[in-house]
Amino acid sequence: MHVTRVRTTAPEQAVTAPHTRPAGPLPWLTALGLAFLVLQLVVVVPGSGLGWDETVYVSQAGGNAPPAFFSAPRARGISYLVSPVAALTASTAVLRIYLALLSAAALVGALYVWRKVLPTPVLVCAGAFFAGLWPTLFYGSAAMPNPWCALGALAATGWVARPVPDGTGRREAVGAGAAVALVALMRPADGFWLALPLVLAVSVSPGRRRPGVRAALVAGLIAGCAPWTAEAYTRFGGLGARLHRAGEIQGGLGWNMAVDDHLRALAGRTLCRPCDIGWESPGTALWLTLLPLLVIGGVVAARRPGRGTVALLAAGTGLSVALPYLFLVGYAAPRFLLPAYALLSVPLAECLVHLFARASNARRPGGAALLTLVLAAHLTAQLLVVSHVVRVSHATTARFTAIAGALNRSGVRPPCVISGTDAVPIAYYAGCASRQTAGHDASTTPAALRKTALHVPTALLVAPGAAPPPWAGGRRAVLLPPGNSVSAYRGYVVLPAVAADRTDLARRPR
Repeated sequence: MHVTRVRTTAPEQAVTAPHTRPAGPLPWLTALGLAFLVLQLVVVVPGSGLGWDETVYVSQAGGNAPPAFFSAPRARGISYLVSPVAALTASTAVLRIYLALLSAAALVGALYVWRKVLPTPVLVCAGAFFAGLWPTLFYGSAAMPNPWCALGALAATGWVARPVPDGTGRREAVGAGAAVALVALMRPADGFWLALPLVLAVSVSPGRRRPGVRAALVAGLIAGCAPWTAEAYTRFGGLGARLHRAGEIQGGLGWNMAVDDHLRALAGRTLCRPCDIGWESPGTALWLTLLPLLVIGGVVAARRPGRGTVALLAAGTGLSVALPYLFLVGYAAPRFLLPAYALLSVPLAECLVHLFARASNARRPGGAALLTLVLAAHLTAQLLVVSHVVRVSHATTARFTAIAGALNRSGVRPPCVISGTDAVPIAYYAGCASRQTAGHDASTTPAALRKTALHVPTALLVAPGAAPPPWAGGRRAVLLPPGNSVSAYRGYVVLPAVAADRTDLARRPR
């Protein structure tokens, strides 16, 4: 039997697709960053004003008023960050958009550092969890140091976690050192508690003993703390004196069990000091109560694919940066724990991906869909809280703006000085300098303030129901918004001409 062989021509041959590399995490992380940016621009930025701390930081670089008093605990990192915009415009909207763009880009960059040690699903899940937290959303566009400490901590730990096949790790050393320097520049204490576990990890962990990275971490910490340390000698009488004063302002550093304070603050309190409120909304803290279990589960789950050490490094570093705020500071603010949340999101994501997306091939689409629903529910709950926080922030801004406007109409216009209750933010909105005679921001005396009033318009703000100090007696009182006897501020206004007339009258013989 004769068999005819049919020769296949080239066009009819099966074409084998060339080998293509996986797309990688960058498109997914970029989409996550864009979503984070859009949520900030839609939910948080419109109509927002600067909070108390923000007015202090922004005024150092320009903005709407002379520099406010810079107290001992503060560091100037965030003032450096906002200076390109604050030096050019006093527009809060422009500043917010600038910071929202920067924070979204930094989120993508910090997560991208981890691409060599974490698969894309874990990276995206970790980023979505952290970016979806209401403190992250609210402070992403804020002139506050905490979100930058969080992103710097995430990047620094990612650089340390990366494998270094050739043993040199120059890129990892530079990246880790620069990230620690950023955190220390923003908050020196956060830089210390971040560098500590990372230095230990590269010193004692088998397979991660890298002297170059260790030296870079220490150098980054020293470089980031250098401006704060130098200012300690030029303004506060030395490093020890500044540390002592910073501890006093923070209520004294020592054993303080503040875990329950942080749980209560998650209901939407930007500052809980003293945190003597009840459990207004326990459901908002449910995820935080489950976080330790999910982190432990993530460390265990990551061992099988060989990422247990990475998850343990992220968890240990996250616990280190959380330690002072949970057990050494006697009050709570959700933004304090942002660095911890950023790092703990890595083992948490390992746990969630293991639970929902590591099933058999037949069930994997269903697991991925379930994981998406879990993250969507998390984001929905956080958006409800951040919406409440934004409303409270807008009400506070409106009140400060109204008081500032009333003072301007009463003759207290730049150049001017405001002292008393809430003087720091109100002075910023009025375009005045703020000077306090007592408290954390004490920077003048009653006698010096009276002398100042001879030359520039000066106002003393008195809280509702409080009595003015004796030296304010005889000054012209102005009722300030909201304008009722229960909650109205009183402003004791002294204009230069009036003050001069009274001084002359007092000197005349009777």
